[in-house]
Amino acid sequence: MRKPIRLLLASGAVTAALLAAAPPAQASVVTFNSGHLDLVDIAYEAGELELGVHDEDNDVEYAASEVKIVVKRQAKVTVPNDPAFGFLGTPGVSKVWILPEIQNTNLVWPGIAAEEVEPGTFTADALALKLQSVSGPGQLAIYTENAVGQPTILADSGDGLPDTIAVTAGDHTHANWAFDCAGTYRITFRATGTLAATGQQVISEPATLRVVVRS
Repeated sequence: MRKPIRLLLASGAVTAALLAAAPPAQASVVTFNSGHLDLVDIAYEAGELELGVHDEDNDVEYAASEVKIVVKRQAKVTVPNDPAFGFLGTPGVSKVWILPEIQNTNLVWPGIAAEEVEPGTFTADALALKLQSVSGPGQLAIYTENAVGQPTILADSGDGLPDTIAVTAGDHTHANWAFDCAGTYRITFRATGTLAATGQQVISEPATLRVVVRS
């Protein structure tokens, strides 16, 4: 915001002075297109649940608003030719962009972490991570695969939201994040838990990730 120009009077002469304040500095945004990132990092501090992004490779924490996640073209694959993967599109036909559960050093390796929550803080060490909304050109599915390659869906915006992902205090896990269209997505999460000592429910503020999927 700019302050108005003030006219200063001195010795019968009019002196014009510009006291315009510089615009507030814009927070810099860090772009990631590879590396080990906890896209949802849950912490409990000063009586509050907080969500952020943790750069595991450099041990740096960011607010979700401070990062942009890029899904490279190399992440584009064909949906597996198995009906179990129909939630991603037409098996064997549709294309999908996947940040994989198993690390690929050329892509972002997306984690969900609650290592900053002390075990015993919440009842049964249980936290609920809610995928509240996904805005963008397509859908987001978060899922894991077992030893024989069969999927377990953790959250899927294609069949309605919110969806809830169960998270255990102290844990760190990985899953596939799949996008069915190129473009820019805004993905909003919120975490909740019940304090073991008091039975009080604690709810985090929403955190929104920006993810850009390259065509």
